[in-house]
Amino acid sequence: MTMIIFRFTCMSAIQVVNLLNSIFSTFDRLTEQHGLKRIKTINDAYMVVGGLPTRRPDHTQAIALFNTENNQNFNNRIGIHSGSVVAGVIDLNKFAYDLWGDTLNIASRMESQGIVGKIQVTEDIYKSLCNKFLFQKRGEIEVKGKGKMTTYFLVGQKG
Repeated sequence: MTMIIFRFTCMSAIQVVNLLNSIFSTFDRLTEQHGLKRIKTINDAYMVVGGLPTRRPDHTQAIALFNTENNQNFNNRIGIHSGSVVAGVIDLNKFAYDLWGDTLNIASRMESQGIVGKIQVTEDIYKSLCNKFLFQKRGEIEVKGKGKMTTYFLVGQKG
């Protein structure tokens, strides 16, 4: 899952740092609460995964819960996709656990081609969670490197 937060147009540098620190600290606590793993933050982007480093069959549900519980108060875009990744520690001087692969590219495209205030997901996510969560069909969008993909907006948990 990738997320971008938008709020910086009229803020000083120190206000931006304080806001991001507050938001990311909250996300970090909730990430831990849901058994997820923050991979990295880059500027105003926050990347979190489920099922790593320990495999868990409900990783998509955990990511969906994390997002539906945390998306109400932020002016952001969120993209979610699930699939295989390559994970590892890189760099000789500053060790960094990172992920690579098509799954990340698709999640990133879901975010970048999403709509502010919405959680855009792939059809795979929709199919795996449609019995527990509410979705709104967005329809087909053109995804760089993938062609047309049917996407949905995650609305919330059923019941």
